[in-house]
Amino acid sequence: MRYVYGITAAVLLGGAAATLTLNPVGAQTAQNEPGAITVPRPNGAPGFADMVERLQPAVVNISTRQSVQVQQRRLPPGFEEFFRRFGAPVPDGGQGQGQGQGQGDGTVTQRGGSLGSGFIISADGYIVTNNHVVAPARPDAVVEQITVTLSDRTEYEAEVVGRDQVADIAVLKVNPRQPLPFVRFGDSTRTRVGDWVVAIGNPFGLGGTVTAGIVSALHRNIGAGLYDRYIQTDASINSGNSGGPMFDLGGNVIGINTALISPTGGNVGIGFAIPAEQVRPIVEQLRRGERVRRGYIGIAMQDVDEGVASALGIERNRGTLIRSITPGGPAERAGLRQGDVIVAVAGQPVTQDQTLGYLVAQQQVGARVPFEYIREGQRRTANVTIAERPTEEELARLGGAEPEEDSADAAGKPGADQPVAGQETARASLGLTLQPLTPATARRLQITDPSVRGLVVTAVDPNSDAGQKGLQPGDLVLSVNQQATTTAEQVNSIVAAARRTGRDTVLLLVRRGNAPPIYIGVELARARQ
Repeated sequence: MRYVYGITAAVLLGGAAATLTLNPVGAQTAQNEPGAITVPRPNGAPGFADMVERLQPAVVNISTRQSVQVQQRRLPPGFEEFFRRFGAPVPDGGQGQGQGQGQGDGTVTQRGGSLGSGFIISADGYIVTNNHVVAPARPDAVVEQITVTLSDRTEYEAEVVGRDQVADIAVLKVNPRQPLPFVRFGDSTRTRVGDWVVAIGNPFGLGGTVTAGIVSALHRNIGAGLYDRYIQTDASINSGNSGGPMFDLGGNVIGINTALISPTGGNVGIGFAIPAEQVRPIVEQLRRGERVRRGYIGIAMQDVDEGVASALGIERNRGTLIRSITPGGPAERAGLRQGDVIVAVAGQPVTQDQTLGYLVAQQQVGARVPFEYIREGQRRTANVTIAERPTEEELARLGGAEPEEDSADAAGKPGADQPVAGQETARASLGLTLQPLTPATARRLQITDPSVRGLVVTAVDPNSDAGQKGLQPGDLVLSVNQQATTTAEQVNSIVAAARRTGRDTVLLLVRRGNAPPIYIGVELARARQ
């Protein structure tokens, strides 16, 4: 889990609908053709009017019409009079005969929509936007129509040529009556922190709106997914800018405005755009009707936080821990194991700015790639043959994803089982009371996998580091310092070995119910003198 304190990351919804009069444009010449944009003089105050006048016609508003079938609640007898007495409309519970009613079957069709921005990339009507702009608002919703509105208010019905949910990119196509103004992608790899940028979009449905600012950071990781490598800007990005372009001063599209961080949902000067270097190859594949192919090695990942780093004796925020591994997958076949820390892929270091997920996704399917990793304090190398990443639905099935259940009430209570030797030492060092997992306890905890072995947490000292990090009765400790544990004596032996080497933290592999296990670095209580 990734936690953000005091702020929330909001995915933008909204669009750009410019209302300025278009100047005549060349049908097959991009609006941002080299030499067409007048760049403000460095020694003068920047002005963007000429650039915006040329670029704005290529930015469009995108709206969807969606519907969903919902179940209506019928009113108990007598409640109709209650609504009438207070002048409120009486819900008909699906009994009405008007449009959208369920004709007495208890369901009603509700309609809504979404707004977003996009930009034209060819004179014959190909348009790029965020996938979430044109995706159903909820799993049971149906997108009935997508409408693209140009800056002169001309409307076209659009179809989705291709979409990539992972990168949050979609390509649309309209059939224009005449060639459309369009823009081209620039080279975002040359973008530097401090460069001026201009965003065009439709914040809060207000129509074509232009904002300017600078690049605040590059390769920003906000915990939003596999392609978590954003351009951060202080140009005003609000709900409604999603899918709109971010331009540099040469008029080149260097990003797609996608997300913001805000405590209120409004702009606080922290907006994010997907870099053009990531967008362009995906758009090209989608335009050709191809499925986007990404590298995959079959692991679940976890960040190396302070507790994990201290327990393993490695540098914090460098590398990624393998939380679990897919049996028979590329990583396991190459010799990698659960608990290994991958620190480099094909010679590129794994960092917070350059995550393992991003590096793996960039690898060519079928290539044999060296992965550097740390195991038992030693740096090693494994050559992994990259597979193709399955769809999100297939990944969910492979991972056996199940809803996480709070199993604290089903846990064995302190004293519910016979006392176990070594419990007192484990309680004193870790703040945990541990008991072996028995078939009866497994049934109470609803653990369905008979191969699972470990120690059940039956009590937690709230003042201990384990208690502060959220461990609770009913959790199952599978290993300590990557050694399987089925008795309290084993835990005590591992803790004692850690103390002898000067370590004050041990690494627990903890499972809650049938959810995937996670590594937690737990500080040891100071030994009594």
